[in-house]
Amino acid sequence: MKAITPIIATLTFAGSALLTGCGTGQASVTDKETMEAAIPVPVEVTQPTRADIYATYAATATITSDADAPVVARVPGEVVELLVEEGDYVVAGQVLARLDGERLRLEMLAAQANLEQARTEYERNIDLSKRGLISASMFDSLLYDLEELEATYRLKKLNYDYSKIRAPIAGIVASREIKTGQNLAVDDVAFRITDTRELIAHLHIPQSELSKFDIGHTANIEVASMPKTRFPATIQRISPTIDSRNGTFRATAVIDNADGNLAPGMFGRFTVAYERHNAALVIPAEALLDEDDESTVYVVNNGEVVRRAVETGIETDGNVEILNGLGDDEIIVVVGHSGLRSGSKVLASNSIPDRYAG
Repeated sequence: MKAITPIIATLTFAGSALLTGCGTGQASVTDKETMEAAIPVPVEVTQPTRADIYATYAATATITSDADAPVVARVPGEVVELLVEEGDYVVAGQVLARLDGERLRLEMLAAQANLEQARTEYERNIDLSKRGLISASMFDSLLYDLEELEATYRLKKLNYDYSKIRAPIAGIVASREIKTGQNLAVDDVAFRITDTRELIAHLHIPQSELSKFDIGHTANIEVASMPKTRFPATIQRISPTIDSRNGTFRATAVIDNADGNLAPGMFGRFTVAYERHNAALVIPAEALLDEDDESTVYVVNNGEVVRRAVETGIETDGNVEILNGLGDDEIIVVVGHSGLRSGSKVLASNSIPDRYAG
């Protein structure tokens, strides 16, 4: 004969007691409740854990780069050579494209010839000036002409050098706006360079939350393209003024993007940790019951549960900090609260507390 399981045995015992007490006719409501109370309720339990827990604030913002520069043409000319493409990494001063600079080169050479002629004339008159054979005003005029022609030559040389379009900063070529054969005017945008090694995001936060934030607070970022990956950031700047249009202040989060996983323009969900409690007593939030402005848990002891009020602290990432009312070694119900009340018998299944650790 097979052994009777504990639940079936309990049901048999409860049924016999019910029949013995009632005799003939239907069972009374009291006896029915007694029988139901005697049947263990299957529940899942766990123990509190000790973990660091953070008070957090959630915000959304667009990720951008603080080092983003348009590269414009400094002189007019036809594009004769493209040296980089979108996605290429460039350093500051690197030549990105060349314009037809032949006219500018010839103007520079003409200015150089005029300068050399004026320098020769000036040097020839130095000795004459010392001997008093020419007037001081005439000698000063030669010096002024020399300085003017030297400035003209430097300007022509600079314009010729501008026929080489250079990167103003190091970074990635985010866009190329020109093509070979295109004629550019002064200030036409040729490229855009973005340094993506460090990105930023401006978080606009209600002024009521201002006291919670400080420089140095850390944050985690999630983006839609990598929903299961979190990227770290740090609050580096906080605006001292409130935007009167929407009543928010601006906190700037800086993101280390040396690996290049993020890109400007991505929309990020930021979780800012503004307060940390070390080695806090933590339980899963699903174990907590809120009723009549009171937080309670069901504590299991000798196969029965007792509903107990607890004082809670920080709640984040599915975990709740317990400040008072619960000990480290006590067992609480996580799943199966429905229908429980103090004194209910439970059939507890084992769970893994570590999965609730923060």
